[in-house]
Amino acid sequence: MSPLKQMPLARFIVCGLVLLLLCPLAHSQRTAWRSATDAELASLLPTRAAVEREHIETEMRTASGIVNSRGRFIAGVVLITAGYSADGKYSHYLVVQAPIKIGGVALKPGEYVFGWVRTGDALSVHFHVAATGGLVGTAEAHRLGGASRVESLRIWPPNDKDMIQIGRFGIPYELGEE
Repeated sequence: MSPLKQMPLARFIVCGLVLLLLCPLAHSQRTAWRSATDAELASLLPTRAAVEREHIETEMRTASGIVNSRGRFIAGVVLITAGYSADGKYSHYLVVQAPIKIGGVALKPGEYVFGWVRTGDALSVHFHVAATGGLVGTAEAHRLGGASRVESLRIWPPNDKDMIQIGRFGIPYELGEE
């Protein structure tokens, strides 16, 4: 084969290899996660969350969440439960639009509430379906080391810390495939 005929074939092979190498990069950028803005959280989270048979007021200044490049959110906010039947049972409301596993508890897209009980130097965090109160599972949050800032709720993006922070405690999470 003449060198002129081999050149287009070589270019084709090189271009193909470059595309194969870039595909994983394009996939990871397509599903990249970042912190949600206050405006995004305000448009997503309710001022009164539907929890079992009640509509419980939320404290929007505590809202936190992450969003991916497809517009899917995982976000939460503190519930103001005083005077409601949820008082002492739930403390936070959570919207999940992409599969996530929090401390081993798998959550499908939906709306959840969670509360916690102090157990020594950890928190036992119990997750419930918001509409029914049905228990989904329990995870353990551990005290964060160092001089970490106390947060009512903070959902860290996975490229910073794949963790949900409650006060001085944190629960690791894993994002599922969409």
